[in-house]
Amino acid sequence: MAQVTRIRKIGNSYGIILNRRLLDALGVGENDKLYPVKLADGIKLTPYDPDFEQAMESNRDYMRRHRNALRKLASR
Repeated sequence: MAQVTRIRKIGNSYGIILNRRLLDALGVGENDKLYPVKLADGIKLTPYDPDFEQAMESNRDYMRRHRNALRKLASR
């Protein structure tokens, strides 16, 4: 899927234009958000917010550790 895209000036900002095939492969469309993630060898564009995923995993761990207390709170 190696392809070249150019950086273009859009108003006072810069942007890149992604072709339809790449957008379909990412599962995104117009007005969807992409999150850039800096890697050792470049940047990854993903439709999933890595900060949100980290927070959710932290919450899952908390819920596993405090399962009994959460059940008692839910039954009240």
